[in-house]
Amino acid sequence: MRRLYCDREGTEALRDVTLDVDEGEILAVIGPRGSGRSSLLGCLAGRLPVREGEVWFGDLPVHALPEAARARMRREHVGWIGDAPRLLPELTARENAALPLLLAGTGSRTAHRVAGEWLARLDADGFARRRPAALTRAQRQRVAIARALVTGPTVLLADEPGAPLRGRDRLCALRALVAAARSHHITAVITGTGSELSGLVDRVVTLEDGQLVDSAPITGAPTAPEPCSLPG
Repeated sequence: MRRLYCDREGTEALRDVTLDVDEGEILAVIGPRGSGRSSLLGCLAGRLPVREGEVWFGDLPVHALPEAARARMRREHVGWIGDAPRLLPELTARENAALPLLLAGTGSRTAHRVAGEWLARLDADGFARRRPAALTRAQRQRVAIARALVTGPTVLLADEPGAPLRGRDRLCALRALVAAARSHHITAVITGTGSELSGLVDRVVTLEDGQLVDSAPITGAPTAPEPCSLPG
């Protein structure tokens, strides 16, 4: 990302932002609401148009691609987690997690097997047969994380993934997400407002009013995520 400027709903959302993310790096982007964190992820994913500057995915110029090519890039390489799970209410947890594979043409048996494996890694297999209405907020967010990872993305973009949760549930979900990304060498960019990410990630950058104001590596090795079990 080079000298990036981006407008959102007629307002400048990002201004002169330059940021590199290394392969396999876990990066936290923090800042107050309205600082441009979501817009930054939107530009990285090719969801938001760039007014000025460049966005590169490896040697792929995302800023110059037509929409169809950007959509293909997202489908093949990017996992996305939002600030709310947005699961389909008529599907079970396993079916929701399998949905990206099914939409990509993977056979039903294989898609559901892989989805089940990811739910198990995230300690969410105990409620795989339940529908979203029967799940807690923490359980629904685990399913959303599995859904983002089920295709084996190169990059994971997570926009305030702990937002719907509080306390221990919030920390456990973030730990599960980071542990999954690390174990599969997935590059991850995770936004948030607090300090709960600082002990888990490799580097923290700070946005204020659409500008990058600070970038600092974490001193020492990131904390190994502790296991957090959810009730089944």
